[in-house]
Amino acid sequence: MTVSVDEIGPKEAWAHLKADKDAVLVDVRTKEEWSFVGIPDLSSIDKEAAFVEWATLPGMQPNHAFIEGMMTRLGGAAPSKILFLCRSGARSMAAAQKAAGAFEKAGRSVRLINVAEGFEGDLDGSGHRGTTNGWKARGLPWHQS
Repeated sequence: MTVSVDEIGPKEAWAHLKADKDAVLVDVRTKEEWSFVGIPDLSSIDKEAAFVEWATLPGMQPNHAFIEGMMTRLGGAAPSKILFLCRSGARSMAAAQKAAGAFEKAGRSVRLINVAEGFEGDLDGSGHRGTTNGWKARGLPWHQS
């Protein structure tokens, strides 16, 4: 069995989360990003994102317990569809690929999807994120603490 990772944009990710009762969003950014940049707000669709750091500050040290942390957040059972989100789509792709290996090794079939563009998206011409693309720039629900 091969578990692969698909990639879709933020609006399509939102549509999957709304339409599929079993779909889960795993936000792999750092605690600092969740606190200071904001988080996706899934309350209007009666969901909450699962927050599991892929890497930690300072220095973006890898979280070697990522898979275990994700499974704990998911209550030990994998849903049929897991969407991964980070700042721009790079860390979340790495996390999704790591999850693919773990699910494949366990013989479990799960649809894994990376959210391209991430929460903040690409840098604009002034070197700022959150204006050209990404979850926030696409007008999807979010809030700050």
